[in-house]
Amino acid sequence: MLNFRALKEIKGDASFRKFYRNKINNSIIVFAKKEKVKNLLNYDAVNKILNRNKILAPKLLSQNFKKNYIEVEDFGDVTLYKLFKNKNANKEKIFKKIIKLLIKLQSIKDKKITNFKNQQFKITEYNNKTLLNEANLFCEWYTPTKLNRFKNKNFKKNYQKEVKKILLNLNLKNDTFVHRDFHLSNLMFFKNNIAIIDTQDALIGNKAYDLASLIDDVRFKTTNKFKNKILKYYLKNYEKKNLQKFINDFEILSILRNLKIIGIFMRLALRDNKKKYIKLIPYAWEMINHRMRENREFKNLKLILKKYFSKNVS
Repeated sequence: MLNFRALKEIKGDASFRKFYRNKINNSIIVFAKKEKVKNLLNYDAVNKILNRNKILAPKLLSQNFKKNYIEVEDFGDVTLYKLFKNKNANKEKIFKKIIKLLIKLQSIKDKKITNFKNQQFKITEYNNKTLLNEANLFCEWYTPTKLNRFKNKNFKKNYQKEVKKILLNLNLKNDTFVHRDFHLSNLMFFKNNIAIIDTQDALIGNKAYDLASLIDDVRFKTTNKFKNKILKYYLKNYEKKNLQKFINDFEILSILRNLKIIGIFMRLALRDNKKKYIKLIPYAWEMINHRMRENREFKNLKLILKKYFSKNVS
């Protein structure tokens, strides 16, 4: 049995999980009392699918589901986010490597695998209902802190109606592996390779989602010029007849993701006392504004947001 006091706790993420470094085994202990199926069983199952497709993800070394933990490979602590803090890092070159990894990730056809409890695991669909529920986090956690009850009720009604309309304008099928949180902090630099972590929320969804997550990452500021350059690099081999459809979906999913993130960050601050995420909200607004300016399809959404959040919407 593991003695957690003898292990070194390492900085976690925005979830309920705790992480410990076991230097003797060169491993990471992932501990989760809440949402155990997702955070332990599903995490390992998705990682198995990635490894089967020659994509580097933490392999399971041992597990004790009853005691709420699994033991996985340790990829060190150099995320690509940390790597980019080095001023000499060639950001464009590394981003192009990430894009190549993303394209490989999106080529995965596997949806099923047996988990470590010998149960069948299947990656489910990232449908419009799920996207709407996520977008609603904005008016469940953020808007009540800014609006009175009456205004919030009216806003929520108009907001949900418009988001439903926007979701109907998505063009691409839900047929692609989606990590769902594909950004620099979930990509590790390990033995000259890029490894992927935090995979437990993976779904089968829209091909544009993970690219939007990467390019419009709220944690890592880049210029609009740089964002466009990386987008063009991804699209260079994309079939021209469907190019505009992809860009349309990219912009929709970027906006909805960042509205969701504003809600999540406020929830982390209010419910979990993780106040550090509050400082990232202004940049999320900045990216929402940028994408709304790019596409007239968001005219009504912009009007709704501007009516209630005029200081944030330009």
